[in-house]
Formats: sequence, C-alpha cells, structure tokens
Amino acid sequence: MIQTTVQHTLSIEGSIATIALDRPAVYNALTADLLESLIATFKHLEANDAVRAIILTGNGKGFCAGQALDDERTLGDRREGALARSVTDRFNPLLLEILTIEKPVVAAVNGVAAGAGFGIALACDFRVVSEAASFTTAFAKIGLVPDSGTSYLLPRFVGYGRAVEYTMLSEKIDAKKADMLGLVTKLVAPDALMSEARALADALAHGPKSLGYIKRELVHNGIGELADALAFEAEMQGIAAATKDFAEGLDAFRNKRPPMFTGA
Repeated sequence: MIQTTVQHTLSIEGSIATIALDRPAVYNALTADLLESLIATFKHLEANDAVRAIILTGNGKGFCAGQALDDERTLGDRREGALARSVTDRFNPLLLEILTIEKPVVAAVNGVAAGAGFGIALACDFRVVSEAASFTTAFAKIGLVPDSGTSYLLPRFVGYGRAVEYTMLSEKIDAKKADMLGLVTKLVAPDALMSEARALADALAHGPKSLGYIKRELVHNGIGELADALAFEAEMQGIAAATKDFAEGLDAFRNKRPPMFTGA
C-alpha cells in the first residue's frame, strides 16, 4: 500500500517501510513542507512496531538536491535568520529522527545527493548506491556552510583533510570514488538499486531487536557532541546567510550564471 503525503510517498510492505521523496522535477529539493512531513513520517514509523526497517530514496533521477532555493518559507529574509531557524526547526529534527530512530535506515541513493541531501544520506545507517549516483556538499557554491549534520558526519567518514577538500571545493564525488572513500555500503547497477536495498532492509528487519540497541549505543556515545554540532551548524548558517556573498550565490544560482563572490 502506497500512501501519498506532502511531497513524498510512504509504502509499507511487511516489516519494511519505504519513503520516497517525490519532487522529481527538481531532484527532490527540500521545501519546508517536505521537511516537516518527513519528520512526521519518521515519528509515525518509530511508533509502528510492525515496521522493523526503513528505506529512504528519491523518485526520478535524483536522491535529494538539498535545500529548495525557491522556498520562501525556508529562506525568508536572509538578514533576519530565516535560514538558521529552518536549520534549527526542520533540518536538525529530521537528522536527529534518522539518527536516533531505533530501526535500521537504508538510503537507496539513486542519483545526485547534494547539500542537505548528502547530509541525509550520511545520517542513514546504510547506503546502497547506484553507479549513476553522485555526491557533493554544494554549500560553498552559493556562499553557505555545511549543515544537516555534514560538518559532523563527513569528517568521520573520510577524515578531516578530505572533509575540508570536499566542503570548500564542493567537487562532485562520483559513485565509484564514494565507494573508495567508504561512503557506500554497496555499489550496484542502477536497475538493481531498489531490489538490493530491499534485500538489505529485509535482512535487517529479520535481525534481533538488539540492532536498535546497537544504534542507540553508537548514537548515545556521541549524541551530546552531535547536538552541539547541529546547533553550531545552524548558528554558522545564519551568519553565512546574512552575507552579500550568499545573496550573490543565490542570484547566480537562480539565473544560471557563475557567482562573483567578493568576500563580503
């Protein structure tokens, strides 16, 4: 049974729930409405004892392109902290839901995972990745800083030096390189993505209840540090969003031209 919610779908088959972001025309970019509905969906699944594993994917060619840069509910007035509030009120709660739900979460990464989409993929417990997928932090390209847990999680996957490289330069990491860097649980052909993700989710769903406790242990041992990291991301994003460079980056993105940053 497939249930259509706000900009995403939810299907539950046996003990496996599949959430699919459903804004394919814009590579599943995240609006405030979508973020809020995803938080509600994860809370719903957390309370459903019949669901024992979750798959998160995107419809169309993209996994998630990150923040929707045309969403006024999120951006609002950049000098009044609208973006920082959205990070605090929407992005951070979603990341914490994914990280703390005591059920395995498998990201089925079908295409580009950029910005917050990259952070969401990192927050999942497993990443089954299509050979057609790619990852990029993207934030610096529009004059912002990493959020959605990226500044906390990425260095733990690839080390500090690589994290600096991939956040400052925002280079694309193709699926093969992502696998070499340790970002990928399993690299698969595009047409095998969902079957492989379901096979992994099924194995996890038939595992012991202690899988949830293992996740609790791993997250608990760093949760204070994680909470501080997410709060600091929101603070820094507010500062970055108030710069002239972000205004320039946003205008350049919307008008499909290279940005002309001035360091102001």
